[in-house]
Amino acid sequence: MRNKIPPPIVTLFFGLCIYFSQEYFPESNLEFLTILSYIFYFAGLSILVLAVSLFKKQNTTVNPITIENASSIVTSGVFKYSRNPMYLGMALILLGLALMFNLVAGTLFTLLFTIYITKFQIKPEEEVMERLFGEDFLQYKQNVRMWL
Repeated sequence: MRNKIPPPIVTLFFGLCIYFSQEYFPESNLEFLTILSYIFYFAGLSILVLAVSLFKKQNTTVNPITIENASSIVTSGVFKYSRNPMYLGMALILLGLALMFNLVAGTLFTLLFTIYITKFQIKPEEEVMERLFGEDFLQYKQNVRMWL
């Protein structure tokens, strides 16, 4: 069963959950958490931008809702280390928000995001990729981890 909700909207939803649930959890205003939050946030944003630019450079669809339009497998750059760097970037952004606003619930919401995206986005996408690219995708899948 494939997700029909665009992953950036799913990320926004979980980000809002992190922010708006902070009053229900203990505060953690430690300076190093703020610094770490910026590191995670900007690392996630950088990975996401790099991944999207590689898709555009290779002229394949960035839209995961229309994965059937994929014209090629991207295996260079950040895709050498993660089959799903866009989702990894989104998870790191959420982790950055968790460290900034709501450590306890934010970590939980980030975990729920990764479970949701894995089940409803990554697994169905990979089934389509196997049908489209066969052995080439299976080889890539065997050599590169799903997340990191």
